[in-house]
Amino acid sequence: MKAFTVERYGGEAGVRAGEMPDPQVGADDVLVRIHAASVNPLDLKTRDGQFKTILPYRVPFILGNDLAGVVVGVGAAVSRFAVGDEVYARPDKDRIGTFAELIAVHQDDVAIKPATLTMQEAASLPLVALTAWQALVERAHLRPGQKVLIHAGSGGVGTIAIQLAKHLGATVATTTSTANIDLVKSLGADVVVDYKKQAFETVLHDYDVVLDSLGGQTLKKSLQVLKPGGKAISVAGPPDAAFGKELGANPIIRLAMSALSFQTRRRARRHHVTYSFLFMKASGDQLRELTPLIDAGEIRPVVDRVFPFKETRQALAYVEAGRAKAGKVVVTMT
Repeated sequence: MKAFTVERYGGEAGVRAGEMPDPQVGADDVLVRIHAASVNPLDLKTRDGQFKTILPYRVPFILGNDLAGVVVGVGAAVSRFAVGDEVYARPDKDRIGTFAELIAVHQDDVAIKPATLTMQEAASLPLVALTAWQALVERAHLRPGQKVLIHAGSGGVGTIAIQLAKHLGATVATTTSTANIDLVKSLGADVVVDYKKQAFETVLHDYDVVLDSLGGQTLKKSLQVLKPGGKAISVAGPPDAAFGKELGANPIIRLAMSALSFQTRRRARRHHVTYSFLFMKASGDQLRELTPLIDAGEIRPVVDRVFPFKETRQALAYVEAGRAKAGKVVVTMT
C-alpha cells in the first residue's frame, strides 16, 4: 500500500512517500480503507522526535493520527463492525499510521462515522474531539453555569472545545486573532479576547477551568484567571508524574516528568488552583458519545483546507508554517 513514512527523526526531510506492507489484522482489529486523514501538531512533534522518550516509534513508521474510511475486513473477534461500515477513529498511540491507504485499528478505538458528515469532515474530528471531551468532561467535570477559558479558539482543539463547552452549559471565553472573532462567536464563544489587542489575564477573572493548547507564558498567565479551586488543563504544557504513571513509564522517566512540571505545579499551588497535563487517549466509546451531538448540529467540524494524498508533505508544511486560518487541515485519499 502507499503511505507516508518517517524514515528518520528531525524534520520535513525525514518524511517520504513509498510502499509499505499491508497491515496485519489481529482478532480484535478492524481493517479500514482510509478515505481521509487530518494533520495535527502531534504529527509534527512525532516526526521531529519530540516524544521519542515516551513514544519510541521504530523508524520507518507511518505518520498520522486521525482517519475516516470504510471497513474492508474484520478480525475473528470483532463484533461491533462489518465490512462496508463507514467509520472514523483516532488509533491508539502505539498504532498510529493514518497517512496510508489502509490501517488496522482495534475495534475499541473505532466508531461509526457521523451520518451528516463527509469523509473529509469526519477525519478532522477524532483527535481534537476526544481531546476536548477528555479535558472538559472527564477531567474538568464541567457543569452548567461554570466559566471556562479555551485558548486558541480558532484552532483544531479550540473550535470543538468551544462547542462542547456550550453544549455542557458553560460560559465560554476564548482567545483568538482579529480575523477569527466572528468565527469563534458563531461557534458559541460568549467572551472573545483579541490577543493582538488585549492581554487576556487583565480582562478575565474567576474562571473555573482553563483549557490551554499553547503552553509557555500563556499557561503561566492562565493560572491568574482561575478562581481558588480552579483547574488548568494543558495539552501543550510540561508533562507531570500522573501522565508518566498513565503511560506506564519507569520511575526515572516519571521523576523527570515531575521535575519538568515542578515550577508550573508550584505556581498553581500559590494561586490555590491545580495543573494537569493531558495527552488524549483513543476511545471509540467517547466518539460514540460525541456522534449524536455532531449529527444534531451541536458540534460541527471546521476544515481549513483539503490536500490530496500525494501532497501530504505539503499539508504538514502548511500546518507547520502556521498558515491554517481556522480549524483542521485534511488529506484526502480519494
